Amino acid sequence: MERCKFICVMLKPYFMGSIKRRFFLKEKDAKNLLREISEIFGAGLFGVGAKPKVEVAEVPRGEIFMIDNKPALIRFEGVLMPALTFEDLINSLPKVIVDMGAIPHVCNGADIMAPGIVKVEGEFREGSLIAVLDEKYRKSIAVAKALVGSEEIKRLRHGKVLKNLHYVGDVFWEAIAMFQKR
Repeated sequence: MERCKFICVMLKPYFMGSIKRRFFLKEKDAKNLLREISEIFGAGLFGVGAKPKVEVAEVPRGEIFMIDNKPALIRFEGVLMPALTFEDLINSLPKVIVDMGAIPHVCNGADIMAPGIVKVEGEFREGSLIAVLDEKYRKSIAVAKALVGSEEIKRLRHGKVLKNLHYVGDVFWEAIAMFQKR
């Protein structure tokens, strides 16, 4: 029991220390970011005003973009993707539903393997961003990059098919949780 208390106390400073710096984007840079979002995702952000305040938090693995104080986007390895907490944009992505046995592995950062997929919703090509949902509750547990297209995923019986980029419990998730507590 004492060990659990120690671990829980140590997590909070670790994630707060992982934020290198925070700053607001200039209006011009914010407009460029919103333009990039519309090019990637095909639409503007839902519920974002004409002149949103865009704050950037730099973390060791990338950046978190907060739009009007809501964590909305992440840039990791040069890829701009929705944060798992930004449901409007997550819901617009194609989806892959994984079985309950795959969830602990996905939430530890493992890539998604063909045998763990029970259903594919929507069409996508190699390189597309995909929302990974759990089978039981249909909650988003990860954002992944397709290594093969949707038709091929349906045919495959083995092998890695999605690269896990952002998942429940990763550094981005924990930093976002800290922002939401404030």
